[in-house]
Order: sequence, then C-alpha cells, then structure tokens
Amino acid sequence: MSAEGDVVADIGTDMGAGAAGGRAHAGAHAVGGAAIGVGPYAELVFDADGDPDRGAREALSRIEATDLLVFAHGWNTDPSTATRLFDRFFAPFPGLVGSGVRLGYVGVVWPSIRFSDEPIPDFDAPGALAEPGYGPALDPRTREALGAFWPHRPAELDRVAELLEERPESEAAFTEFGALVRELAGVDAVATAIAPAVPMIFTADVLEVCRALTEALAEAGAALPEGPSVPGFSVGGGLRKLWSGAKELLRQATYYQMKARAGVVGERGLGPVLAELAGHRPALRIHLVGHSFGARVVSFSLRAVPDGMRNVKSLTLLQGAFSHYAFADSLPHARGRGGALRGLQGRVDGPVAACHSPHDSALKVFYPLASRMAGDSAGLLGFDERWGAIGHDGVQAVPGAPRLTLDAVLREGLPAAGCVSVDAGSVVRRGGAPSGAHSDICHEELARVVVAAGRMGR
Repeated sequence: MSAEGDVVADIGTDMGAGAAGGRAHAGAHAVGGAAIGVGPYAELVFDADGDPDRGAREALSRIEATDLLVFAHGWNTDPSTATRLFDRFFAPFPGLVGSGVRLGYVGVVWPSIRFSDEPIPDFDAPGALAEPGYGPALDPRTREALGAFWPHRPAELDRVAELLEERPESEAAFTEFGALVRELAGVDAVATAIAPAVPMIFTADVLEVCRALTEALAEAGAALPEGPSVPGFSVGGGLRKLWSGAKELLRQATYYQMKARAGVVGERGLGPVLAELAGHRPALRIHLVGHSFGARVVSFSLRAVPDGMRNVKSLTLLQGAFSHYAFADSLPHARGRGGALRGLQGRVDGPVAACHSPHDSALKVFYPLASRMAGDSAGLLGFDERWGAIGHDGVQAVPGAPRLTLDAVLREGLPAAGCVSVDAGSVVRRGGAPSGAHSDICHEELARVVVAAGRMGR
C-alpha cells in the first residue's frame, strides 16, 4: 500500500483509452466545437499509459510566453467538457496579471469518464445531462461513456445496465452485480500495482457495501427511489433501494481505475514533458493547476521533475482527490511511513496551495467512505481523519503549513514557498447530489489564488 494512505476513492489505471491530437492556438479558436478565448493555447492529450500525442510536444514548444499555466481536469470530464472547462477557467487571467507577464495556456486532457447525472454548476448546457427519472438505471450518455472506458467489456456492461434498470429484490442478483463490477475494474491486476490486497469495497459482502453506499447517498442529499432522502435515513427491509448503492459501487470502480491512471499520466506523461520543455526553455516559469484527480496528475508530475529544475513556480490544487497526508514526511497513524509525495513540495520554487471546501460531498462523504472500505475495521460510516482528502480539509501533518481563508489570500497573498491550505468554501459551495460543490471551481477568486501563488499579479 502506498504511503499516502492510498486507497480506493482517489482511484485509477486503465487498460487502454486513446487520445486525440495535440493542438496549439493563438487567441480564440474552436477546439472540438468549443471556443477557447485565450491564447496562445496548447492542448496536451495523453493516453491511459501517459503517452502524449505525437504533436503535443511540438504544439507546446511553439508557445511564446514568460509564464505557462498548465491545467489538468479531473474525473467526470470528457474531452469536449474539458475544453469548455479550460476556456471558462482561463477566462479571467488576462485581466489579472501584470504588464510584464506574457501568459501561455495549456490544457491537459487525459482519459476520464462522464457520469451525466452529476451536474457542474453553471456549466452544463441544456441537454448535456441525464433526463430525470433514471434513478439507479444508467442513462444513455453514461452507458456510452462506460463503453468507451471499458471498450472490451460490452457483455458485462449490458448485464450491469440490465440489473440496474430491473432492480431485482434478490441477493443472488447483487452477488452477480458485485462480481461483474469486480471484473470490469480488473481489481486483481490493479491491486498488484497499488496495494498488496484487493480493497474491501470489492471483496466485502456486496449487500453490506451497497447498504453503506446507499446511506452515504442519502447523507449527501441524493434523492433515492421510492422516497426522497431525509436526515437520519436508514435502509431497511426491501432490497430495491440498495440498487442506488449498487450504481455508486459501479462509479467507485471507475474511480478505482482513475486513481492509478492519474498518477501514471502525471509521472510518466506530464512530468517528462515539463522536464523536456524546461531543458529547452530554462527561463520559462511554469504554474501547475489541477482539479480533483487532475490535482493528482499535476502533483505526481513532480516525481519526474529533476531536483535542480526550478521552472515550476507554483502548484495550485482545486478540490484535490488524493490524501491530505500526501506531502507529509510522517503519517500520524503510522510514524514510520510518509506520504506518496513526501518532500516533493521542495521541487516547486514557490507555494503549493491546496484549496478545499466543506461543501464538496464527493470528498467529504464518498472519499473517506471508500477509503475506509479498503480495509478499516471501524465500520463503514463516520469520518476518520486517516482517510481525508486534501480537497476536503487541506494539507495535514506538514509542520509549518499555514491554514488561510480565501479572503486572507486575496488581501495578503500567499507564502513564498511550502504547503498552504486555503479554505475556498466561500465560493466553492454550489452543486447537486451526489458530488456537491466538487466541480464548482470556475471563479475569478480561484484564478486570483493561482496568480498570487505564481507572483504574477499587477
């Protein structure tokens, strides 16, 4: 098991999605049907093994800039959504930086997946989301996305979709569903690379797991079939309600694979590209930004950054979906072990700013739940700080790492170096169940945090 307390809810490794080409644009330009309103802009596209498109390095090398913003999207993001997200997030920057700063923009696209029943606040166009009424069943867009994510498993996906639509009140049906999800996730192969054993979420009694996940959905405010969720909701009696938890188990399987994938794309893909770029452009200032699993991508790229390379001037993590102990030299519950990224904040010639929000249900509820289900014996519900995400409560167990409010950062700036936690709950606060405000990141205030971290302001 990796030392960051690596467990299921970060999640990742796939076996083979492809990628589109690298593209560079100066000024507004249409990319995959979406307009990019800033420039010069390049799109770095990686496959599941971290291999960039052949044109990506060339596109990047053509950008003329003093400072390069590199933004990696998170889970629940298909390529077209990623391009629209980059355009929206980058939009405030030209008006925020000083006159001596010439910005270049890079969008990092990596194979993710889109569950279309999870809205992104003020972002999804009409018709982009699943129509109401599907409940635990898979809507057509999500079924299509799962088919692209697991392209060689059509029969298994068809049966999973059939079970979720029919919701049989049968323990045997749940047992079959659990076996299918385990097969789709390839948990035995992934566990060999990540942990010495298959996480408990895939091996425990499937009814117990689905019950816990259904209760977590109720806690997160999701409407359940046969009656809305209410405070104090508990599942009992019939089994049909537990199919909501079964659908969440399927979602957790995609997270499980995306965790390892995000680390691979960062360490084997983005990191070497940045190191190569810095070798050719030693004066270029690089500012890394990542959302959700994209925060894992940009953070793990530091593993491939040479110790003497000083081009990475800031790292900003937006609702990061990995352990809050990742940068710790020593874990509070296991003093002989450190985080998966221990000490790597030293490879950033500036601050590592972890923005977090209490309104993020994905990280507040589901991340620690799935993490505990990797093997904790203390029960399936209830928060345990061992399993916290950096996007829920910031950097933990790093001595001297300050904890600041967003208002304080916007008034006074950030420290010159080291880890710092920024409570962004005053703006990151909107979003529907089950993920809450996890994707509520397109705010000028957060762009100003990036500018402050990189010392790029007026």
